[in-house]
Parts: sequence; C-alpha cells; structure tokens
Amino acid sequence: MEQNEKNDRKEVKKLLVLAILAGKIMLKNGAETYRVEDTIERICKSRKNIKYVDAFVTPTGIFLSLEYNEEVMTYLQRIKTISIDLNKINLVNEFSRKFVNSSMSIDEALIELKKIDKIHTYKLLSKVCFGSMACAFFSLLFGGTFLDFISSYLVSFTVLFTLNKIDKLDLTFFLRNFVGALLASLLSFLAVKLGIGENMDKIIIGSIMSLVPGVSITNAIRDTMSGDYVSGLSRGMEAIFSALAIAFGVGILLNFYLRGVI
Repeated sequence: MEQNEKNDRKEVKKLLVLAILAGKIMLKNGAETYRVEDTIERICKSRKNIKYVDAFVTPTGIFLSLEYNEEVMTYLQRIKTISIDLNKINLVNEFSRKFVNSSMSIDEALIELKKIDKIHTYKLLSKVCFGSMACAFFSLLFGGTFLDFISSYLVSFTVLFTLNKIDKLDLTFFLRNFVGALLASLLSFLAVKLGIGENMDKIIIGSIMSLVPGVSITNAIRDTMSGDYVSGLSRGMEAIFSALAIAFGVGILLNFYLRGVI
C-alpha cells in the first residue's frame, strides 16, 4: 500500500513536469497566456483524479500548483527567450487533446513533447527567402516601383540572414530590432545610391516589416480581452519598445541623411 502511494506520487510529479513542459513550449513560441493556462490545467486534471489545479502564466514565467492526497505540489518555470513558431503551438494543442482523451502514459507523453520541442519547421534558407519575398511585396503595396521591390528583397534577405546569425549572441529584443532597422536603412540608402532602387522610403518600409511586432500586439489585445491584464500589459510594452527600437534604428540613419552627413 505504501509502495503504491510512493509510485502514485512519482507519477503526479511526472505529470507536473509534463504540464510545465507543454506550457513552456507554447509560451516560448508565442502562444497567448490564457491558452497556455488552459492546456496546463487540462493535462493535470486528466490523470490521478486531481481536482485542484491552478496555473498562473506571464510572458516570462509559469507558476503551477496542484493538490494530491492533501499535499500541494508547486512548480516554477522561468521563460527567458520568446520566438514565434505557430506550428509548435498547434502541435502541442493536438498533443494535449490526444493525451487527455487517451490512456497514453506520462513517459510516452514526455518523449513526444521533447520531440515537438526539437522540431525545426523550416530551414534557414527557406525562412530568409520567403520572408524577404513577403517584405518586398510591402514595398509595392506602399507605392514602390519594381526596382524598389528588387532592392527591398535583397535588403530584407541580408537583414534576416544577419539577424539569424546574431541571435546566437542572445541580444535583447530591443537591440535586435535596433540593429535590424539600422542595417535595413543603411542598405536601403546604398541601394538607391548604387541605382538598384528608386525610393529609399519605400525600400525601408518593406525591409523593416519582418521586424514589426505583429504577434506581440495581437497577443496583448487577446490577453487583455480575456482578463489577463498583467500579460496583456507586458506584451503591449514589449510591442511598444520593439516599435521604438525600429524607429530609432531608421531615425538615426535618416537624421544623418537629411543633414547631408551621408
């Protein structure tokens, strides 16, 4: 009897780790906080007759507590880096439904989640090529010429490739966006000077579109509307400071350009 209780307690701890891992994968890949909380609670309540589960998620951390046999277990997970990978969020959503509605063991679930965490959806060349193409079409959308389209593609390709390489330095999102915007502006200026492009402003607009914090803005609104005011405010501030970094990067070069320094 005592041995069974110890085994059950170990299983509950594994379940706790499983739920945290699922939430971590979702949160660090751009999921909304209410979605992460819901997934964690569903996973925990699906096993061992656990009735009390409480998850509190912010953009930088996950707090989870559950009660089993009058014992409260708590887990804290810090999230330091956040990127955007909607495919992984979808995969974890599908996994959670499969886990809740089946008799899958916790060990098997942990193995499957770790596989999802290691998935690389697209290769670097694919992301850079198609990301640059999307940016280039924005230059046309805002009235650019065909030459501006070509220039915007080349500039965006260089910016995205460079940012992917400097991501290994673990720069803050503010510095990353600042460097990206400054590089995009400088290359756009050079493109016009070399005669590859015609309108520097249209080329810059297209080139910085990959830096615009669209997901952060969307998640900030959705979290706020769902009542997660802390997460909504923090994501909103992240979006604002990302936009400021882009503005500073572009503004510095334009300031030199208008003064005739370059």
